[in-house]
Formats: sequence, structure tokens, C-alpha cells
Amino acid sequence: MDRFRPLALLTAAALTLPGVTALSSAARAADADLARNGGFEAGLDGWNCTAGTTVNSPVRSGSSALQATPAGSDNARCAQTVTVKPDSQYTLSGYVRGSYVYLGASGTGTTDVSAWTQSAPGWQQLTTTFRTGPSTTRVTLYTHGWYGTGAYHADDISLVGPAVDAGQPPAAPTGLRTGTVTSSSVALSWSAVPGATSYAVYRDGAKVQTATGTSATIGGLSPATAYGFQVAAVNDAGESAKSATVTATTPARPGGGGTDLPAHALVGYLHASFANGSGYTRMADVPDSWDVIDLAFGEPTSVTSGDIRFDRCPVTECPNVESDADFKAAIKAKQAAGKKVLISIGGQNGQVQLTTTAARDTFVTSVSRIIDEYGLDGLDIDFEGHSLSLNADDTDFKNPKTPVIVNLISALKTLKAKYGDDFVLTMAPETFFVQLGYQYYGTGQWGGQDPRAGAYLPVIHALRDDLTLLHVQDYNSGPIMGLDNQYHSMGGADFHIAMTDMLLTGFPVAGNASNVFPPLRPDQVAIGMPASTNAGNGHVPPAEVTKTLDCLTKKTNCGSYATHGTWPALRGLMTWSINWDRYGSWEFQRTFDGYFG
Repeated sequence: MDRFRPLALLTAAALTLPGVTALSSAARAADADLARNGGFEAGLDGWNCTAGTTVNSPVRSGSSALQATPAGSDNARCAQTVTVKPDSQYTLSGYVRGSYVYLGASGTGTTDVSAWTQSAPGWQQLTTTFRTGPSTTRVTLYTHGWYGTGAYHADDISLVGPAVDAGQPPAAPTGLRTGTVTSSSVALSWSAVPGATSYAVYRDGAKVQTATGTSATIGGLSPATAYGFQVAAVNDAGESAKSATVTATTPARPGGGGTDLPAHALVGYLHASFANGSGYTRMADVPDSWDVIDLAFGEPTSVTSGDIRFDRCPVTECPNVESDADFKAAIKAKQAAGKKVLISIGGQNGQVQLTTTAARDTFVTSVSRIIDEYGLDGLDIDFEGHSLSLNADDTDFKNPKTPVIVNLISALKTLKAKYGDDFVLTMAPETFFVQLGYQYYGTGQWGGQDPRAGAYLPVIHALRDDLTLLHVQDYNSGPIMGLDNQYHSMGGADFHIAMTDMLLTGFPVAGNASNVFPPLRPDQVAIGMPASTNAGNGHVPPAEVTKTLDCLTKKTNCGSYATHGTWPALRGLMTWSINWDRYGSWEFQRTFDGYFG
């Protein structure tokens, strides 16, 4: 959260240059085309692209083609994996436009191949052939551009060769059993099924996850609730019958605080330590609609000190500022009315790096002092900029190694333990630190990525049972890829729907299907939006706010993005800021009140 902030710049992983060949052969008439959606008529269905989309012009045939744009160290690779016969000849072909465009196949079991063109101002056919190895059953097809070049186009990609008899779906799994059960998740395991390539996990009859192994953890559950689970085995021929059902009941939530929040809450930041164009708003003048009030901001004495101070706005900057006594009395009055008042740490100017255990301990002590002095209900973590980044060897969000991450987690757990179950803990990361983790995590497999990419994920995951609310800032953001593998940009309901769906559905981190960030409970999630056009980039009008809520809570009024569920228990909305909303005649507050009553 900031007074005004530049957009974050995304960086991506670098890929090595493949070997190049330029072979061709005629396809046999009896052979089949094994490439799925090679003409991109069904969007990117079947393709996994780092920076691709479909366009209606230019196209070589049909109505669509691929357009992908390399950026930084990302060569805009699009790939799909197909099933092939061992020891068989295949011809890969496709049409491309652009400079330095590649078409290739990897995992052939013999020699991986590719064809390329240095320059193709019009559609140019690329063709190459390969023979699969004696035990090869799957091959990856890909196309990509080159670093620093412009957008390229591809269309009519085919892989012609012997088709594979899909056979029969596998048998239904047996031995389904539960493992660790928490207030928000259930661990499952089952016996392996011969011939299965993956497994579909069902919760109460709805498919919720795909697993490549024989175990899965289903998150996003509500406490003290009974659930039924089944598993089906999957191969190229289809899905098996479902297993027998096992049931599990989640225990009551051990923590998380804020359990007395209303079912739908309005969260806002109050400029308590500074003034800007929105003007100063007294605590007593905050309307009753605001359920959580975040005091902006507590900031460190230096970036690495861990020593957090909260200085109220001076009268020279805020002529109408109330006295400390009146401020504290107004906080108590809000709390008596059922509202939560938190200290928010960070913001644009408050870079916090807990690089040492000494800084961690100072953080706990200094934050406790602020909470105790003002009688606050808890803490909001609004770390931005370079507060959180991952070391190069820190690749697993479930087991972080980086000191600034590990020490923050430890500090927050200490504060939670000190103040107990009623302690309210919220977080307000930017999309760069959360949803971008679907594509990139830290410096990446080859290095070269921004180490801040996805850096909030280990903190959120470690504290998911203690977390009251996560309200990601869906503003001041660059385009972010959603679970539909399409980039979504600010300015409409689709962006908020896609970003929130990722939190409530869960997502593979850095595209690794075996390393999934589990979903959060809907009562833990609020959607962050700017209160007005003055407050930040990405403001949407009330009609778009309503569309967002309709789609996520009712699955009506949705746009182009298809959600993976319906969440009537979605907690609510967060905004930057109460001051800016007052400046804008309370438009954001009135939209919330009009929707939830």
C-alpha cells in the first residue's frame, strides 16, 4: 500500500538455446496428427505458454493463431506433451511469422530436434523429423521466440506419425485414506493404479485437484465441517470410476483471530501517520461500515533494524489531527462497536528486512509496544518493495531458507502466541509477491528472475492457520497470468475474479504440478481495490465491483474468466484507503453496503 507507487517490473527465467536441425519428410497417409489444438482455434487449450495469447489476425488458416512476446529473459515458450509410439518416425510441422522463431521436440528418446527461421515477415513453414526411442511414450512439442525480439506468431502446428491406441481407462483406486487433518485441510493417500498417469481428487462430488502421485492435501476447507473424498485414476483413455468415499471432519479453528468479524467485512486503511491529497480523517469520524481499520503505517528506524515506530501525523501536516487521548478513546469506541483496529507495518516507504534473529526479536518487542500503547486488536503486514526476496537456493515455499522470510514467520508466530486466539493477523501483499508465483518463484531454475517473485507465499503458507485475512492489492499491478493461462490486466472485474480465484483454488508454484500452493478458506480472503482513481492504478467503477462479487459468490454475471468454484463465504473487500473514499464521497463504502447490506 502506498501513497503513490511505480509498477513492479516482471522478469522471467532464461532458457538455453536448443540444438538446431532442418530436416523434413512427407507424412504417410495412414498416420494421424497427434498435436492437440495445433491451429489454436480453442485458445491455448492443450498448450502451456509463458507469454502467449491467441489473436484473430494475422492467421494462416481458420480464425485464430498464437501470438507470443519474448520479454527480458523469457523467450515466450509454448509447449504441449503428446503420447507417441516407441521406435516410430514422426514429422513435426508448423507455420510461423517473426524473427528467430523456433519449432522443436524434446524428450524424443533419441536426438531432440528443432527447426527455426531467422526472419519470416510472412507465414513460413518449419518442418523437422525425429524417431522415438525404444521406450519413449511421450514427447514435448514446443515453439518459442528469442530474447529481446518482438512478438512472433505460430499456426497450424502438427505432429504426424503413428497414433497410439488409447486403450481402456485404468481401474478405480483402492486404499483411499486420510492423514493429517487440520482446521482447513485434509491429507489423503491411496494405492497406486497400474497404467494411471495421474489422479483426480473429488470433494463432495466435485473435482478439486489433480495429483501426479498417490497423495494430495486438499486445502481451503472450513473448520468443524464434515467432507467426503473420492479419487479416480486417469490415463490417455479417460478417467476411471471413483474410489469408495472416505470422510473427514475438520476440527474447530485453533487460531486465526477475528472470529467475531461479520460474515462479510469492509477493510480500509486510515492515513494515521501522514497527510496527502485526500486529507486527514479522524478516527472518530470513520463511519460504522468499516469493520477493520488499519492504521497506516508503522515504519522501521532503518531497513534492517526491526525497530518499528508509529508516529502520528503532526499538527503541522494534519491541522485537524486529534490528540493522543482522543485518538485512543476513539479506538476504544470502535472496538466497543465490534470493529477491529490494527497497526499496519510497511507500506511503500517502510521497507522491513529482518535479516537477523536480533532484528526479529526487536520487531516483536517494538510491535508489541505499539499494540499495547494503543490497545490494538492485531497486526497487518504490508511489506512491499524489497522487504521480502528469496535467496537463490530457496526453491520450496513449504520449507523456506531465506533469513528475512524465516525470521518474519517466527516473529508473527511469536506475536500470535503472545496475544492468543483473538489476535487479528492480516496481510496485504502485491500480486507480484503472490499470484505471480504461478509462473515464477524466486530466481528460478536457471537464475535471472526477480528474487521477489512469489516471495510472500512461504509466509502465507506457514501462517495459514493463524491468518485472519489475506487481502492482496489487486492494483498498481502489471498483467498477471491466471489459472486459465491467460494474462489478466487491471481495469475490470475479470482481473479481480482471476486473482481471487487463484487464492481460493490454489495453484502450482512456478508451473510445478507437484508443488501446489493450497487454497485459502473463503472467510480468509478479501479483495483489495483502490477506493477511487486518485488512490491508485486499477480503480474500477461500482458496476465492476458488483460483477466481481456476483461471479465469486454466486457464479453469475461472470465475464471471460471461468472460476473453479463458488464462494458465498468470501469475507469481503479491502481498499486503499478510508481517506480516499471519504474524498470520493464514500463511493466504495456505499457499493459494499449496497451489496452486502
